[in-house]
Amino acid sequence: MSSWRVLHLPYGIGIGVLSQALRARGVDAVSCSLRSHRYAYMADLRMHVDEYSYRAGKQVREAFFREALETYDLFHFHFGETFFPDKRDLKIIRDRGKKMIVHHRGSEARMLSVARSFGNPHVRVKPTWPEMKIRANLRRLSAYIEHAIVPDRELLPYVAPYYKKVHIVPYAIDTERYIPDYPSPDSPPLVVHAPSHREIKGTDHILSSVSRLRREGYKFDFKLIERMPHLEAQRLYRQATIVIDQLRIGSYANLSIEAMAMGKPVICYIREDLRDTFPPDLPIVSADPDTIYEALRDLLRRPERWAELGRRGRRYVERHHSLERVSGMLIDIYRQL
Repeated sequence: MSSWRVLHLPYGIGIGVLSQALRARGVDAVSCSLRSHRYAYMADLRMHVDEYSYRAGKQVREAFFREALETYDLFHFHFGETFFPDKRDLKIIRDRGKKMIVHHRGSEARMLSVARSFGNPHVRVKPTWPEMKIRANLRRLSAYIEHAIVPDRELLPYVAPYYKKVHIVPYAIDTERYIPDYPSPDSPPLVVHAPSHREIKGTDHILSSVSRLRREGYKFDFKLIERMPHLEAQRLYRQATIVIDQLRIGSYANLSIEAMAMGKPVICYIREDLRDTFPPDLPIVSADPDTIYEALRDLLRRPERWAELGRRGRRYVERHHSLERVSGMLIDIYRQL
């Protein structure tokens, strides 16, 4: 396995972290962000093909693909994308005897009809990923790729019908980069929310609850973090007392994990039928659009819980989302290819 060269692409916060974790275990892994992205700076290679003219960008992408085909043994694709939008690279990679795996993260796989079949009335999906497009993309990917990865059982039903084998690998975080700062009950509370997509995250319900609590006399600051560089957003997370993540999907992702690594209490919707599929020490306070007001009010009323939840969250990510644990799981899966 250590002799394999692995390429993670085409973008995202996870590709750099996973490559780093694999290198620590002796795997020659490289991450590449093909286009400009808020997390592109975290990748080992940054192509920025979208900043070229159409013709020049196409040439750069093609040249990099040909070079990568000669260089790497395993291609680990993320977010349902590959080198080319039409996926024409998949047949070429397969015919060259190279290995591939696809790592689904969320919107590129989550279908409204499937989500509602689990009794989740709150779920929303991105309009840029209609169900017909998702199904066509899954069929195209699985025609050449047998193994897929999802972060938890919430995403499993969407992709399981398409691939020969679907593995569950939790999100990874480098906990050593995050120094916990547990909230003090004596400091004025700061509540933060950082939506990547307001409708999907339930932001309007959070804003409504914040306004209602302020009218009722609760004293706290609130920061809505949008269109902000990641490092600057992290600075605000460190200052936070409570971090609110997403209220509609039913599982947690990178924001919750970062906040827990920093020792912050987290509010995020955990679907009731999924609660038992997560480790039993998950300390997230669950709230959906109908219950966010009560959840936030109760947490503001109980400052003695803030540091306790923060410590439990830090222990949780160290135990279940560490680079060592996740990279070990990936290597086991790579060997199955």
